[in-house]
Amino acid sequence: MKAEAEAIYIVDDDPAVRDALSVLFSMEGYVVETFSDGDEFVKSASKSAPACVMLDVHMPGRSGIEILKALNAEQYPAPVFIISGQGDIPMAVEAIRNGAFDFIEKPFSADAVLERVRDSLTAMKKRNAVPQVDPSFKGSELLTRREHEVLTQITDGASNKEAGRTLGISPRTVEVHRARIMEKLGARNAADLVRIVLGHGAGA
Repeated sequence: MKAEAEAIYIVDDDPAVRDALSVLFSMEGYVVETFSDGDEFVKSASKSAPACVMLDVHMPGRSGIEILKALNAEQYPAPVFIISGQGDIPMAVEAIRNGAFDFIEKPFSADAVLERVRDSLTAMKKRNAVPQVDPSFKGSELLTRREHEVLTQITDGASNKEAGRTLGISPRTVEVHRARIMEKLGARNAADLVRIVLGHGAGA
């Protein structure tokens, strides 16, 4: 059991998914709140932030993407996991670009979900404990905080798997951020990214 209970919000219109995740996290000592639609969740989440959010990408009314935008997920203090089916990967990628922390594919195992959430909470605590200094390379202002963190891992030579482990996200999500960073900075490969960060420009 956890010394200090952390809250997890579960947002899914499927009662079976809400119940399963609720039982899972409750047994681990988390305080769980469930929401069957996005509007109620956004109202609650704007008043107080939980430790973590599990958000279904397909919702009646507001979609998961619209909820992320309403929440300003990139600046939201808690990691937001998008729950998606295998056919929803393009939408999950769109969710990452709109500030989702990571995505979890259905069907998922209890152990895998718990591990991902624990890793995300650990990573967020480390991130919040370390003062963030914005680098001053050309194009720096185009990147989000998360993209800066991924870029730091890339330029330090970390693989997608290693970067994901450090940041508490999946290697696939690292790849999504990597592609977005390269697009924003006009880099063709990792070597280009390093040159840009060191101030030598792309394609040198």
